[in-house]
Amino acid sequence: MNADTTVQNATTEPMTLAFDVTVTAVQDLSPNFRRITFGGYCLRGFGVSGRTLDLRIKLMIPSLDSHGRPLPLPSFNTGDAGWYQEWLAMDPSVRGSMRTYTVRNERLDSVYPEIDVDFVMHFDDGAVETTAGPAVNWALAAKPGDSITIIGPNNRAAHCITAETYSGIEWRPGLAQRVLLAGDETAVPAIGAILESLSAGITGHAFLEVPEAGDFQDLATDADVEITWLARGASLGRSRPHGELLKQAVRGAVPVPGWVGITPLDGAAGPEPEEVNVDEDLLWETPLRMDAAAIEASRNPNLPAGALPFYAWIAGEAGVVKDLRRYLVRDVGIDRKQVAFMGYWRKGKAEL
Repeated sequence: MNADTTVQNATTEPMTLAFDVTVTAVQDLSPNFRRITFGGYCLRGFGVSGRTLDLRIKLMIPSLDSHGRPLPLPSFNTGDAGWYQEWLAMDPSVRGSMRTYTVRNERLDSVYPEIDVDFVMHFDDGAVETTAGPAVNWALAAKPGDSITIIGPNNRAAHCITAETYSGIEWRPGLAQRVLLAGDETAVPAIGAILESLSAGITGHAFLEVPEAGDFQDLATDADVEITWLARGASLGRSRPHGELLKQAVRGAVPVPGWVGITPLDGAAGPEPEEVNVDEDLLWETPLRMDAAAIEASRNPNLPAGALPFYAWIAGEAGVVKDLRRYLVRDVGIDRKQVAFMGYWRKGKAEL
């Protein structure tokens, strides 16, 4: 095989594959978090180059028959974008539901490879039976031996020349030595995995808003990042509005304007970010996915993403993320190429 043939084969390797896995363990981490471990020899083909960080995967939740039993899992024959079109073409009554989750831990080098996925089990606005979606209801009943399909990264593609195009990881701090991580309970698994990846010498803040104090977790990091848990107080019957504590914490840690990370430090606010209707459109603005117009509208259009000393990663309920986007970009004046804004979900809407 010559060099040209090798390159051609590398570029055609599908970035995503379907993995039929089995539940190997279920662990309740706190009142509102349940960890489900998935295993399977097929996971030898799962993975990315380096740490999983905030790696997103798709869980294909099976439909139930009239007796509440899961229907057979759909099979997928195509890689990359083809799997999604294949899923859409299936009968809605049998294809099940698709939901996005983060890989919290991986043990892919074990004799029997496994990954951990943490599920948020309850929400503040009512009982889980009336507010939970199909993924949470599935997780409530999950037990070792249950089967499910995961759509995730093909580790053979992780080492080819197109590896950087994989769309499941957004954490790309570049040269930043000071970071800001902020998210609600849906972002806790990603923030935990990111913190574990940080090296000594990195400073900054991590703010995690959760329903109650019982959901606080011990997160490890070698970095000098201050980790702050924020409890809305759901168990006390007087829960604070979703995102209120998170927005207060970010504003306290990142004052306006002229804060570290802005170049030049001229004390000027930044441009107004484009309006996003989070009830109709996905709010997902990250340095990796910024278009030419957004780059031109940034404070430093001639500098590449990751070239400045500060980087922020914000995820959670889309309305809260939108408010923080406006604050950090417009009021503080942080370069848009230094911030990842991700609306993981929108209150009142089912998310994929």
